[in-house]
Amino acid sequence: MVQKLKLEELNRIDVETFKSVEKIPLVVVLDNIRSMHNVGATFRTADAFLIHKIVLCGITPQPPHREIHKAALGATESVDWSHENDINVTINDLKSQGFEIVGIEQTTNSQMITDFTIDKTKKYAVILGNEVEGISDEALPNIDSFLEIPQLGTKHSLNVSVCGGIVMWEFAKALK
Repeated sequence: MVQKLKLEELNRIDVETFKSVEKIPLVVVLDNIRSMHNVGATFRTADAFLIHKIVLCGITPQPPHREIHKAALGATESVDWSHENDINVTINDLKSQGFEIVGIEQTTNSQMITDFTIDKTKKYAVILGNEVEGISDEALPNIDSFLEIPQLGTKHSLNVSVCGGIVMWEFAKALK
């Protein structure tokens, strides 16, 4: 008979151990995200895949906040994060640290994530944009490449946290 595992049987690491283990060389940048649920869910996914850091830009809500915590379930304590008002300051800082900047956006020169080769020798920063407007227009010229997730139905976009989960998983698989 199949039984679900109890929490103690999952052998998860604690926050102190999480802080000390090697992370995936991926930074997730949230650009002007409105929804605290999307922020919290992104933290929770970043914890699951050992993501290096999250950068919250512009109007993106910051922890601590009850609504973020409801979705993050404590991941705001494990995942490193910072806030920067200006997305281009973040992009320039990450580029100076050797990160390749990847916008998750439907553009005239985006490619499908399934066609993108993730290089294990590189560090990446992925930018997820606002729920309505996408990535800030002023950031577009400073982004190295653009990826989109194939969608086969009638909708033209995914929820930010769902999109982030797919992208983090694709990069985590390739970079670990």
